[in-house]
Amino acid sequence: MMNSRESQLKAFGELLDIMDEIREKCPWDKKQTYESLRHLTIEETYELGDAILDNDLPEIKKELGDLMLHIVFYAKIASETQDFDIADVIDSINEKLVHRHPHVFGDVQVESEEEVAKNWEKLKLKEGRKSILEGVPKSLPAMVKASRIQDKAASAGFDWNNSKQVFDKVKEEIFELHYEVKTNNKAKIEAEFGDVLFSMINYARFIKVDPESALERTNKKFIQRFQFLEKETQKQGKQLTDMTLEEMDVYWEKSKEYYK
Repeated sequence: MMNSRESQLKAFGELLDIMDEIREKCPWDKKQTYESLRHLTIEETYELGDAILDNDLPEIKKELGDLMLHIVFYAKIASETQDFDIADVIDSINEKLVHRHPHVFGDVQVESEEEVAKNWEKLKLKEGRKSILEGVPKSLPAMVKASRIQDKAASAGFDWNNSKQVFDKVKEEIFELHYEVKTNNKAKIEAEFGDVLFSMINYARFIKVDPESALERTNKKFIQRFQFLEKETQKQGKQLTDMTLEEMDVYWEKSKEYYK
């Protein structure tokens, strides 16, 4: 059973009260700044991402709480210098959401999520942005950044017509990479490798796959299979470093029965 709106607001008020107390009385919390919290916030965001990939609902709830604490913490720091407070933060996002959803709060008609995305980018430009790509954070990991760049370019109509065209581009880029590898031109190899990755990320968008999540799931699967390989070899009193690749492959193939 879900909490009532009254209970939700009460819980949020209690969080604000707790934040006031620990900021005033806890030596560690007293010392924190925007800069000191930044890396912790990034870490918490990745932990939430892990929980989502694992579909671990209790952990998702926990990590959302950790992130909410950080938001309240930043707002508390800002309130001490009278720059803004949590109400200003919430008012700002409320205003933005209403403004950017004229199809919900106004009389604009849309037929699909693609139209919503295009309208969203148009509204951002009206708000003062000079480029559609300005909204992509510079510090994003490269794969996530590539995905967001492509999303935003597509929202302006700069896009392929279908997935076959994109896959043809992937094959073209792989061929170009293979050619540069044969010529052993290091600078061009790196450039072509980047092009292959960029085109693969673009293809992922067309087939409705999140490339970051897909790769992370493969990472997790590889770790599980490799650790299975390690455990099985230890049971046999062996060390991986003393085994041939063919011997390892027997356990690797067996691991696929458990981790798919």
